[in-house]
Amino acid sequence: MFGLVVRFTCKDEASAEAFDQLVAETIEKIRDREPGTLVYASHRVDGQPLQRIFYELYRDRAAFDAHEQQPHTKHFLGVRGELLSSVEVDWLQLQSGKGTDA
Repeated sequence: MFGLVVRFTCKDEASAEAFDQLVAETIEKIRDREPGTLVYASHRVDGQPLQRIFYELYRDRAAFDAHEQQPHTKHFLGVRGELLSSVEVDWLQLQSGKGTDA
């Protein structure tokens, strides 16, 4: 398994609304077109109205690389910059868990 957590901070409320719409459109395509993407979840953060956290799990690194090459992912990556003030990425290494191979 291959995973990451991403924290996005939007520029303002209007940007957060536009970001949420962009995410909804992108996740719909991920659901339909990416069998190697096991979990792709977007979360709001209590008390932080401009922050969003993504939790992403892929079957393996190849599935992540395939995700990055999808037209909908490239569109998301191209548009998100104008809506955000910061992006932080944590790459994950699975130790153990339920519903995993570890």
